[in-house]
Amino acid sequence: MRAAGIELVATAFLLIAVVGSGIMAERLSGGNMALSLLANAIATGCALMALILAFGPFSGAHMNPAVTLAACLVDGFSWRIAFAYITAQITGGVIGVWLTHLMFEMPVIEFGQRVRNGSGQWLGEVVATFGLLAVIWGCCAHRAPHTALAVAAYITGAYWFTSSTSFANPAVTIARALTGSFAGIRPIDAPEFILAQMAGLILVLPLLRSLSRTALRPNISASS
Repeated sequence: MRAAGIELVATAFLLIAVVGSGIMAERLSGGNMALSLLANAIATGCALMALILAFGPFSGAHMNPAVTLAACLVDGFSWRIAFAYITAQITGGVIGVWLTHLMFEMPVIEFGQRVRNGSGQWLGEVVATFGLLAVIWGCCAHRAPHTALAVAAYITGAYWFTSSTSFANPAVTIARALTGSFAGIRPIDAPEFILAQMAGLILVLPLLRSLSRTALRPNISASS
């Protein structure tokens, strides 16, 4: 329960970073969408690296149900603990969005208005999730700081090289459906994103098992 509580706090701060930087970027960019996305990506990547370094030794810093499920399917992570983690991640994400709305003096309860659908964006989520999990497990042979740096760099880049801006995280997707800000997604579009993320997880499993078997120093600590 202590580790799940840490997951709740970490995921809440991840959403504060994602949504808060989106709101600030949108307010200061003068309508320049490219500048808003750049600011959002950099802020998210920096916060993600700090959160993995801070909380990785205590809970693994998953902050992502896809990471937790992959740990169960590949490395024998406890399903009982996984249920507590996923519950904490979703709860933490929602709390993070609500806290962000309060900070920026927005209505606490609102829903996403940004349209994010279509086969291109769904494929983008498959690619984003596949890549994120591959990067995490690919860092197994390194010490934890390498994982934090690699995941942060990947997410920052994936904001730009995927059509969906790389949610790659069911908890983040659910939470972002509850904000009408720059980072939001329409609730009606969220289920397709989550299904695409699960497809990315299923497709990457053989690679993760191979990486896990051949890693010299297993050290999963991960993210998004």
